Amino acid sequence: MNGLLIGTIGTIILIVLLLLGTQIGFTLFIVGFAGYALVGGLSGAIGNLFIIPFNNLNSYSFAVIPLFLLMAEFVGQSGMGKEAYLAARAWLGQFKGGLAMATIGACGLFAAVSGSSLAGTIVMGRVAYPEMMRAGYSARLASGVCAAGGTLGILIPPSMGFVIIGILANLSIGKLFLAGILPGITVIVFYWITIFIMCRINPKLAPRTAITTTKEKLVAFKYTWPVILLFVLMMWGIYTGVFTATEAAGIGAFGALVISLARRQLNGGTIWQALMDTSKMAAMMIIMVVGAFMFNAFLAITRIPFALGDFLAALSISKYLLLAMILIVYIICGMFFDIYAVLILTIPIFYPVMKALGFDLIWYSVIMVRVVEVGFISPPFGINDFGLAGIIKVPLGTIYRGVIPFCISDLANITFLCAFPIISTWIPGLM
Repeated sequence: MNGLLIGTIGTIILIVLLLLGTQIGFTLFIVGFAGYALVGGLSGAIGNLFIIPFNNLNSYSFAVIPLFLLMAEFVGQSGMGKEAYLAARAWLGQFKGGLAMATIGACGLFAAVSGSSLAGTIVMGRVAYPEMMRAGYSARLASGVCAAGGTLGILIPPSMGFVIIGILANLSIGKLFLAGILPGITVIVFYWITIFIMCRINPKLAPRTAITTTKEKLVAFKYTWPVILLFVLMMWGIYTGVFTATEAAGIGAFGALVISLARRQLNGGTIWQALMDTSKMAAMMIIMVVGAFMFNAFLAITRIPFALGDFLAALSISKYLLLAMILIVYIICGMFFDIYAVLILTIPIFYPVMKALGFDLIWYSVIMVRVVEVGFISPPFGINDFGLAGIIKVPLGTIYRGVIPFCISDLANITFLCAFPIISTWIPGLM
């Protein structure tokens, strides 16, 4: 068998194993090793066992993974997600559909210090969903808001998705972070518009809640200043070049610890739990990334990325049509796999194609992350939908009906970001 056929069979085997629920990192490692041995010989594959882990784990940029994970754990243990919702509710709760808008705003604030999609959905499912139900909201709207709002976690920096992209695609993690700020804001605005339209069409979805005074709104800032301070400090440092993304991760983790201790939101037990959870998650992600490099070496020797690039380049169709076809693939992948599996599978295949077509890779990274997140809430699967159903004990059918308007909003938002690439590239271009 030639290299292309072996590479295709290996990729299919990998996808099947991941669908069966095998551990991503070790599956990538084993398939990559076995495939490379078939194409390049056993001695070359054994050499990769030593060279690839050493060369990549010895990189300074890898420290960004455990540091941002540690910051997210401190934030999660301190209850900042609940505080973000309380502040957003004070400012938006009195409007028609205000609690739903507050949930989206709180997801944006929580995303600025967590970097996780599912975490945002789960936190809001525990905090915001009961509040909306007590206020007489429709379960369909309340659940849809919680599931959709969580998708901001991978777009608004710091995002572990952008960290993985930066490492695997050799792009600036700092520029990727900055590229996600304005698109993240546009997603929030599109979601707010969606909620407003839904409540105008069917006022029974969201009754109006009590009006808060100006004093109560100002007092609510006490809940948000830690989140805003950490976010502004990290993004300012990256933007001005005072520190790198890796150093920003260290400052963010230390800042989250100091703020939480000063406010007495952490103790010895919760700090230990945060350290243990970070160690487990960091080990899993590092194994995943090393496995990705092993699998990428296998793909490179089979020349699948180059063959695919030549095939697509030979097609007599618009590059924007090709982009649309690839984005559809990402939506489908997002329905079945988590964000890290999707990135690891597709970056070595599609990034060379996008570069050859002349697309800005920073902009493309933002679009790709956004599209995958649409898959996370799209029926008939959707990781966020399943995670939320396990928290709030609502039938999946109700959640699916709730997220459909937000999926439509996402498609409109993606079209908007594609039509105006400067939204993603303007801030990184000023660095």
